Amino acid sequence: MDFRTELAAFLRSRRARLRPEDLGVRPFGGRRRVPGLRREELADLAGVSVDYYVRLEQGRTHNVSDNVLDAVARALRLDEAERAHLGHLTRAVRHPASASPVPQPVRTGVRVLLTALDEVPAYVLGRRLDILASNAQARALFTDFDALPSRERNAAWLHFLDPAVRGLYPDRQAWEETARGIVAVLRMDLGRHSCDDRLCELLGELSVRSEDFRALWAEHHVGEHPYGTERLRHPAAGELTLRRETLRLPGESDQCLVTYAAEEGTPSRSALAALAAPQRCGAGNATGLRRPERPTARTPKKTLSLDRSTV
Repeated sequence: MDFRTELAAFLRSRRARLRPEDLGVRPFGGRRRVPGLRREELADLAGVSVDYYVRLEQGRTHNVSDNVLDAVARALRLDEAERAHLGHLTRAVRHPASASPVPQPVRTGVRVLLTALDEVPAYVLGRRLDILASNAQARALFTDFDALPSRERNAAWLHFLDPAVRGLYPDRQAWEETARGIVAVLRMDLGRHSCDDRLCELLGELSVRSEDFRALWAEHHVGEHPYGTERLRHPAAGELTLRRETLRLPGESDQCLVTYAAEEGTPSRSALAALAAPQRCGAGNATGLRRPERPTARTPKKTLSLDRSTV
């Protein structure tokens, strides 16, 4: 991953969404070839020299202070997540690194909690949105995560590349709302874990195989996506409107518990209860998705082993 390119693209995308007149800035003279703030206007707003800001945007300033980053963030109207991402990227430019993936064990108490959630589909997400553990209700609702190869046991991989999971969403809008959140979280993870080779491999595969992912990735959205509403059309349970909540696990900074619940008295609540019933009787994933048979031929290796600088 070329983090200088990533930093430059992120800052340019944030400049492009602002107009001088909206910020009370005197427009810099000359015809504008691109929309948004010019570098000179942003430098003036942030109180730094134009040359210094240009070097920052190009990743050529290795001793940038938090005060300068705060000033640039205020000038760009960055939210909390975007400001954190800016800091992650500048640190990644200064300290490039590579490391083997770190194991992400799920402690016993969390697994007991997953099992105890009778009618609430739930799973544990780790770095790069890997699905580390799940209960029977989540496997019945989405797919049998435990039966998947390890690299496919990932929320982003499934959302963009698995036809059965994509088919759970009743329309393009419902699918895209979740897709945007997933991409925003992956970009945040990229800044936090710049040395994660597996994350870069995942981003490379998604970029090669999914036009939708490429388009959303180019928008440079970043954020946590901690809660929301999911509209699904399940082959056994029918139409569902579920409240998704993401809870950080104490003592595990990179793990969170994701739950899907329906409001009391709604058809979705009754449908979830019916979906959970076979699980209580030990029927396993009997009501879960039937994944289509896959071709035996493997994806060519060159598709999966990407130069990190291309992501």
